[in-house]
Amino acid sequence: MSSSAETNLTYDAFLGGKLHLWQPRQGYRAGVDPVLLAASVPAQPGQRVLELGCGVGAAILCLDARVGGLHLTGVEVQPELAALAARNGGDALEVVTADLSDLPVDLRQQQFDHVLANPPYFDRAASIRSADPAREAAHGEATPLAKWVRVAGKRLAPKGQAHFIHRVERLPDILTAMPADLGSVEVLPIAPRIGRMTELVIVRARKNGRAAFRLHPALIMHEGATHERDGISYVAAVRAVLRDGAALGF
Repeated sequence: MSSSAETNLTYDAFLGGKLHLWQPRQGYRAGVDPVLLAASVPAQPGQRVLELGCGVGAAILCLDARVGGLHLTGVEVQPELAALAARNGGDALEVVTADLSDLPVDLRQQQFDHVLANPPYFDRAASIRSADPAREAAHGEATPLAKWVRVAGKRLAPKGQAHFIHRVERLPDILTAMPADLGSVEVLPIAPRIGRMTELVIVRARKNGRAAFRLHPALIMHEGATHERDGISYVAAVRAVLRDGAALGF
């Protein structure tokens, strides 16, 4: 990679320095959400994991940093981000540059124990497009959310689990889109502070699952009801996820 291209990248620490990722200096940059998603996946060494829309690999590589011994595949439609994901993952991550609506035949013939996705949050029929193409591709919903859910379900092995993180207002869309063979649905609401409205949800479902729907108590991100001091004030459980690579049990 040329020196001019390198200046357009940053090399950022995740999980308290357990993982470092190359990211574009401008445009979409991975933050807390993919780390929380990765922490919620109860994967075991030896299992096969697929991430749809993997970006630079933040979620799937955070998961691997915690669990280890996983067989990792990421799908990313933007070639520049796919190249960074391959660079970040090295031999541990197979990256497929493709639209999830048109996956290669060999990938469509595979099944996975876990499929995770952090789909674009904003329906552009009801929001304003970003002027930055990479940021728009990450945040603006070009492929319908229902397609993300259906593709995730198709790629699951029997008893495999799908995992999504999204805005709470899109929860009805996620649940409505789930095919009949995805069950045992669990939802973890995420709120910024005590007394504040839920902003995000993590949704989990199991292939051929039959357990009753479960709505878990909200995960509160920050200490206190209001922001009263400078600096980061994450609660202990969230600090453990972000700084130590701990699991987020629910």
